[in-house]
Amino acid sequence: MTYAILTVTCSGGTYFDRDHYVDVHLPLALACWRQYGLESASAFFPGDANSADVSVGLYRFRDEDALHAALASPETAAVMADVPRFTDASVSRTVGTPL
Repeated sequence: MTYAILTVTCSGGTYFDRDHYVDVHLPLALACWRQYGLESASAFFPGDANSADVSVGLYRFRDEDALHAALASPETAAVMADVPRFTDASVSRTVGTPL
């Protein structure tokens, strides 16, 4: 089975609105990128209160081409414009595929 995962990690910052991320941002990403092959979006939060990472988002795409098409799409501007509404943390993105 071919798929690709976009892992988005938020680290540091002074605030993070978990409710906005889960209830608004993830559905926004799904609405914007589903047409490009986004199949699911989920969030995980480190259990260690002292962790530098405040969230990890996993965005599962049909395949790597779909992931890159979504990131290059005009809809990505809306997804990225929402980020300051829930955090001022640094955001890093990593692409992974199954071995």
